[in-house]
Amino acid sequence: MPVIDLDVSKIVSPAYYPLFTASNRYLAYKGSRGSGKSYSAGVKVLLDTMIYPYANWLIVRQYFGTHKDSTYATLKRIAYSLGVSDLFKFTVSPLEITYKQTGQKILFRGMDDPLKITSINVTTGYLCRSWWEEAYELKSLDAFHTVEESMRGVLPDNGFYQSIITFNPWSDRHWLKSEFFDEKTKDKRALALTTTYKDNDYLDNDYIESLKDMLVRNPNRARVAVLGEWGIAEGLVFDSLFEQRDFSYEEIANLPKAVGLDFGFKHDPTAGEFMAIDQKNRVVYVYDEFYQQGMLTQQIAQALAQHKAIGLPIIADSAEQRLIVELSQVFGVPNIRPAGKGKDSVIQGVQYMQSYKYVVHPRVKGLLEEFNTYVYGKDKEGNWLNTPEDGNNHAVDSLRYAMELFMFTQHGQYMSYQERQKAVKNLGLI
Repeated sequence: MPVIDLDVSKIVSPAYYPLFTASNRYLAYKGSRGSGKSYSAGVKVLLDTMIYPYANWLIVRQYFGTHKDSTYATLKRIAYSLGVSDLFKFTVSPLEITYKQTGQKILFRGMDDPLKITSINVTTGYLCRSWWEEAYELKSLDAFHTVEESMRGVLPDNGFYQSIITFNPWSDRHWLKSEFFDEKTKDKRALALTTTYKDNDYLDNDYIESLKDMLVRNPNRARVAVLGEWGIAEGLVFDSLFEQRDFSYEEIANLPKAVGLDFGFKHDPTAGEFMAIDQKNRVVYVYDEFYQQGMLTQQIAQALAQHKAIGLPIIADSAEQRLIVELSQVFGVPNIRPAGKGKDSVIQGVQYMQSYKYVVHPRVKGLLEEFNTYVYGKDKEGNWLNTPEDGNNHAVDSLRYAMELFMFTQHGQYMSYQERQKAVKNLGLI
């Protein structure tokens, strides 16, 4: 067997050395996009498994179904890149990774039912390591503690328990902040660190430039996505109106559906939002999305087809009439039409949207990020205005277009300014 070089200094940046040198009970990494935190944590998982014969890993996300294409795929890719894939057995059913030499396990679980996790047993060694990926999704500190407290027992000499927590810090209200980062309240066994894209030596220049551009164009989003700082919850347009939750298509099968489409290209993403609406209970379910920069017209048409938009009404950004015509006449996208526009149509639409609650599926990332960073503007004196800032709202705009059918459309026509104003007023929103 060839010699495999697993020199950590050649695999991860210095910002992640504590993963391999510290024995703290908790290592909490908040960071920006592209910071390399998930990759580095994945390296930690594999190396610990090979170095410590007693160590088995529990990989946790809020939703079990998100593991296969994220943590599991990441660990598999890292194993190949390190040249150690032959040392591990990768299985999908059950979803787990086995270290062939000893039988140690890397197990994947969701927090749908924390009590089920606490009953896990391993046949070789001890369940003494955990990696909480996308920890911002975690709903409950109590549930987190329930799982962590189940990892107990006497380990071999010099053995230690350790949990890695990695996440993007979208809101400073999240319990992760007080539990691991605030000096007065944090767990004293925790080592808390912040990383950015500057801690990743493997990013291409175009990606780095897009992040730098975000600092100028979308500072609220860049606060988290570029600088790795805590997002600010104050002034959120949809404050307390949204939640992330896993739900099946069967739950929304009988609800009316529509697709919104907001066009972007180099600097801004093209956002396609897929929603179902429960008018009786005033709940909007956003069940799918594509959210990508640099999309050409044909790629947009393909994405609409792949995400099963065909057959649904598609309401698109009216500022791009040419793209709408191309999608319809050149690429055969049916049922697509421009969104209505007029005096105060944006603020009226946002006000009407605030009369609903939103349930966002875990696969819908772009909209969730925007919900967490879409804020009202301020005047020169720092006073809040009633108009949202324009610049971090591509998915929100897309969703507003999709909801237009259920807000401001009457007898197949987009309402006039006065009719829209009356509709908003009738809801008691102004």
